[in-house]
Order: sequence, then C-alpha cells, then structure tokens
Amino acid sequence: MHYWCSEEDDGHYDGINKGLSHATGEIMAWLNSDDLYCPWALRTVASVFSQLSEVEWLTTLKPIICDWQGFCLHVKTIPGYSKEGFLDGRYLPSAFREQRIGWIQQESTFWKRSLWEKIGGYISLDFPLAGDFDLWSRFYQYSDLYGVDSPLGGFRSQHQQKSRQIKTYSQEAQQSLEKLREKLEWSPNKIRDIAFNSSLCRLPKFRGSIIKNYGYCGQKIIRRNADSSDGFWQIRPSFFLGFPGCIDRDTI
Repeated sequence: MHYWCSEEDDGHYDGINKGLSHATGEIMAWLNSDDLYCPWALRTVASVFSQLSEVEWLTTLKPIICDWQGFCLHVKTIPGYSKEGFLDGRYLPSAFREQRIGWIQQESTFWKRSLWEKIGGYISLDFPLAGDFDLWSRFYQYSDLYGVDSPLGGFRSQHQQKSRQIKTYSQEAQQSLEKLREKLEWSPNKIRDIAFNSSLCRLPKFRGSIIKNYGYCGQKIIRRNADSSDGFWQIRPSFFLGFPGCIDRDTI
C-alpha cells in the first residue's frame, strides 16, 4: 500500500480525489471497499494499454453483479459503448428499459493518467452520487471509450448502500449529461430515432442494413491468436442499436 489516511472529508468522491492525488502510476482506477476485481483484471488492463496506445480509457462489456457475500449473481452483456449513444442518453440509469443499451460499470473502468490530467485531475463534487457518471461525461470530451469482452470487476449488491438511491443518482446523471450536450452542441439524430422505433429493425431481412447505417458504432477490443503464444489485442468496430431482439453486428 502506497498511501493511507483516515480523516474527515466532504463525501465519498472527495475521499477518492485525495487518494488519487497520491497515485503515481500511468493507469488509474478506484475500487470501493465492498466491490471486487476479477483475478485477471489488472493483467488484462495493463496488457491492453501497453499494446494499444490509442486506448485512453476502457471498460468491460461483461459487467458482473455479486451478492452480499461476493457470489456472482449474473454477468450482463453490453453490446458496445458509443459517444453518440452516451449523448443520446442510452447509458442513463433512468432510460426506458427497451431503449437502454447498458451502463458503464465503475468497478471495471480504467484510464490513462494523461486523460485524467486532460479533465483537470479530479472527480467533481457537484454530484454526490453520480460523480462517476460525470467523470465519464468529461472523459468523453476527449476520447472514445473502448470495451473488452473479458469481465474485469464486480459490483457487490448490499442493502442500505448509496448506489440504491437510483432516483437521485439518475437526476444527477441527467444534469451531468445536459452539461456535456450543451458543451458539444449536441442535437438528437431524428433518422436514428425513426429507425430505432421502426419494426423493420426486428426483421432479419432489414436488421443488418439498419444497424450498419443508423446504429451506433463502438470500439471493441478483441483477442487474436488466443490459442497460441503469439496472442495479441486488436480493435474492431462494432455496430449496434442495443435493444432486446436486435442482434448486433461486428464488422468482419
């Protein structure tokens, strides 16, 4: 352990800021005391960052949810992460279930120090619950988020934890997103909205074309030559809409 202290602070994220201010590594993250990293997480993240210089932050496409005792309850599947999808509100916890792509799991998200410094090197204290969501919003101003199929971390579900205050968290996340939208002069893609609500995208004959032309595009990190000692990481674009019944389409 490099640093430890016990003192009064201005809340959860103020304490995290204090800890991260003492960090010296080039890869950054934080893990709350009740959550978990997979045994291979740090090795995977270090390997990806060392091989793929264009990746400034990454997270998992397979977030794990654990129970109070740390047993895995289920592993979710996220089709991808897209800046356009983020701006459209498709990663908000308050999004309608049929329109929500997923979420960015804090326990599985890692970033380079250079990106941290670009956004000022702090988590905003303006959002007592959704400080992590606001951090993702600020990261998105400078870099796309990359997704890796390997599970990296797990959120441990416990009663009376702050993250159960979903209504307040959602309100804060929406406020943070509005700030990003205003800064980037965002406006909704009406053609995509029409395509999304069309029943044609659920028909196999039209699905692939609609996803490719009107869907979101994310960057997926995959493992090549996995059955040999020459294995390596590769980035592959992935097109998706990300709602139930819609199969996502990776580029070949």
